Amino acid sequence: MSLVAHSLDVIKRWQSPTGAYPASPTFSAYRGYSWLRDGAFIAEGVSRHGDVAGANAFHAWCARVVADRAGQVDSLVSRAARGEAVPVAEMLPTRFTLDGADGGDDWWDFQLDGYGTWLWALREHCARHGAVVPGVEKGVRTAVRYLAAFWHLPCYDWWEEHVERRHVATLGAIHAGLRAAAALGVLSAAEEASAAQAVAGIAALVEREGLTRDGSGPPRLRKWLGGDAVDASLLACVEPFGLYPAAHPVGAATVAAVERALARDGGVYRYLADTFYGGGRWVLLAGFLGWNHARAGRPAAARRRLDWMAAQATADGDLPEQVSDLLLAPGRRQEWLDRWGPVATPLLWSHGMYLILADELGVHA
Repeated sequence: MSLVAHSLDVIKRWQSPTGAYPASPTFSAYRGYSWLRDGAFIAEGVSRHGDVAGANAFHAWCARVVADRAGQVDSLVSRAARGEAVPVAEMLPTRFTLDGADGGDDWWDFQLDGYGTWLWALREHCARHGAVVPGVEKGVRTAVRYLAAFWHLPCYDWWEEHVERRHVATLGAIHAGLRAAAALGVLSAAEEASAAQAVAGIAALVEREGLTRDGSGPPRLRKWLGGDAVDASLLACVEPFGLYPAAHPVGAATVAAVERALARDGGVYRYLADTFYGGGRWVLLAGFLGWNHARAGRPAAARRRLDWMAAQATADGDLPEQVSDLLLAPGRRQEWLDRWGPVATPLLWSHGMYLILADELGVHA
């Protein structure tokens, strides 16, 4: 069986009857939970390869989960409008149980990027297949109100770290999500106006505080506002989110900086100070780098990333979260093995990213 076919099978097999995609069905810290961010990219992968029903079910689940919290969002927005500082603990969760509950385990729970990424993926899926997923309107409108009100706040990043920072990858996801929501045609005039205001505010903020230079070249995106670090999550701000597209000098400089600092022998690290499981190379990040290469007209470079991703599969064809052969901090690996067990395998987001890059390169079997 090809890895495309196996990836589709893995994702279909583990998709919950509720529509949720578990991040990893066997990994101790992820089991039983679905992230909007992970799931959005998983849904994008299967949507591209014809699993319309699976993607529809995921997007309908997201819409229900968010819509069920419309009253909470309205309360949060009203409190913020009165000048009240809303505690991080009262914001919407980052991940949900497969039946849509908040879950009882402690987690790093204020992340805004997942809500924007879901809106982006929903629009991509609907545009690809020519119809809006039924019943998503209330969830979309609720997500837009939430993001438009709180996009400017510090929150955790993709990696559940640094809640005190404003992360450029998060801003890029929100920017793309609000643009996508407006294109779905379900927003009220007031919601559309607030979304447009937030989109403009994000673009201006990133241009003002989210860029830095390496030497005399064009500016590139920075990991968070006020710092100069490189982070592989910035790849998504170029393609697919289009905050600065691949053809833009900032987009090209960002991809080049990530590749220069974080790519090694086909794989891609999250960031240079990473110690999670010793700081290995992430399969899904190779997919993002390949996606950017493909969109920039470098198919051979993109194919090398796809081939590296495939080479990391287990004998059963399952893709892990990261690989442990070239670690940034090998002395830190054992503590994570002791805490959570072996690296998450399969990670459905890794399979989703393989499907996306395979589609970009015309590989469908």
